[in-house]
Amino acid sequence: MKALVLGGYGAVGALVVRFLREYGHTAIAAGRDPARADVRVDLRERGLRSYREAVARADVVVNAAGTEDPELIAAATGQGAAFVDATATASYIDAVERLDPKAPVLLSVGLAPGLTNLLAADLAASAPRPDPIDLAVLLGAGEAHGKAAEEWSFGLIGADFPDPVSGAPVRNFTAPRAFRLPGLGRRRLYRADFSDQHTLSRDLGVPVRTWFGLDSRAATRALAALTRLPAALRPRVPAGLHLPGSDAWTVFARSAHGSVSASGRGQSRGTAGMAALAAEVAVDLEPGVHHLHRALSLADAAGLPCVEVERAVLDVGGRH
Repeated sequence: MKALVLGGYGAVGALVVRFLREYGHTAIAAGRDPARADVRVDLRERGLRSYREAVARADVVVNAAGTEDPELIAAATGQGAAFVDATATASYIDAVERLDPKAPVLLSVGLAPGLTNLLAADLAASAPRPDPIDLAVLLGAGEAHGKAAEEWSFGLIGADFPDPVSGAPVRNFTAPRAFRLPGLGRRRLYRADFSDQHTLSRDLGVPVRTWFGLDSRAATRALAALTRLPAALRPRVPAGLHLPGSDAWTVFARSAHGSVSASGRGQSRGTAGMAALAAEVAVDLEPGVHHLHRALSLADAAGLPCVEVERAVLDVGGRH
């Protein structure tokens, strides 16, 4: 397989390239900087000339650049290449789902969405009856992330999103809920607009909602405080801000009948491992838009060296 990795020298993209090469595939790092890229691709070009030329030699495109443009998908699939995107933006996923691609497009391929989708689908399949599912995403505040990931995360502050079930507006980093996370104890997490809850509520036919926090309790509380401030009073978050914390991450799904979680070290590493696995699968899918929980199972992800899965004993009383 020949994969073109957009943002192929970034925090996630460089690891996607490394994983794919370890799996025996040809992985080409694409980006604007010719000193770091295998092939120079400028996604800002009119007509996407350099991108189209690079896609012509690829079986699959992995978008790790953070650029959310449906035209990238149309250009790739129009030439027969599959497309894999780790975006977590619900509005962008809505736009992609309205496309009619001539090759496979695989979405929800990171940690959240991605691994959270597999956790929820696995939990729903094992439950004796349909029950609401809560998703918890706890990320390490101490890991250095790429610019696109930082901008996406801080862009949630002060923004509203529609609840995936009721449609009522929800402010990011409000509506706290307590979770008891494996190995971490009780944590207070807040609602956040990850796309997994919207896709899963539709596909699984049960209410799914996502809560978010950082491993630093103080940093999590700071997000909750910032989101309540008027925009004019909200301090500008400096680029490259490094918060206290580790690089450990945990994603967790629970319902009234049990829970299942996955954890690892390095959010970028976990995202890249999931994206590389998705790229291998995407080339064999039918043309159209797919989500990871329709293409892979939790057992597939559990085989990755960067993911550790833990299940809780089912508890009919709903106590985890």
